[in-house]
Amino acid sequence: MQKSAVRPMPVTFPDSPLPDLPVDVELRFDTALPYAACLVFPLTPCGCTGPDAEVCWYFSRDLLNEGRHAPAGNGDVKVRPGSAGEVLITLRSPDGQAVLSAPEAAVTAFLADSFTLVPAGSEPDHFDIDSALAWFRDMD
Repeated sequence: MQKSAVRPMPVTFPDSPLPDLPVDVELRFDTALPYAACLVFPLTPCGCTGPDAEVCWYFSRDLLNEGRHAPAGNGDVKVRPGSAGEVLITLRSPDGQAVLSAPEAAVTAFLADSFTLVPAGSEPDHFDIDSALAWFRDMD
């Protein structure tokens, strides 16, 4: 049985000095964390990171789904519809914030894949607290 979904996509940063420069990211979903979506940014390899270094932002899959249609979120991650064909995701940290524009079709396809794996409302049936804690422990 398939346990994860991965959707590569280009995003742009409309509020940045280079608003049209695409950056390749991935949206990931793992059935071990049925409530979560992960937005993954690859890091440029260097002597301190290694070749597969990445930054992962975890947030609610429902937040991503709701934010496609109307503004959603009130914390470090907010999602809202952008202009036609895009979803705007705001990521906030103590160091600042970034707004990224993701293709709506790719976000919708990712969500369809994730809801095929774990239908909405069935998350508790797929959630194993011991596995989730082990998964987060392995992230260190």
